[in-house]
Amino acid sequence: MAKQLTIRGVPDEVGRRLEVLSRERGQSVNSTVLRILDAAVGFEERRKRLERYTTWSDEERLEFEAALSSQRTVDDADWA
Repeated sequence: MAKQLTIRGVPDEVGRRLEVLSRERGQSVNSTVLRILDAAVGFEERRKRLERYTTWSDEERLEFEAALSSQRTVDDADWA
């Protein structure tokens, strides 16, 4: 569930500028503020950086599994 925030004490000029930006972008003030906050904390950039570690092609997955295959064998002598 998305977090709900209430921001108090927004200066009039900041509020007006957010309204102008929203109209220019054809967005609601809420959408504009969300995009500004996202850019400020780098959430989307972090997601893009992490994506390269979590998204493998089939070829990459097979290469990884092949590299691990020797580690998946059980040497019965070690367990006797």
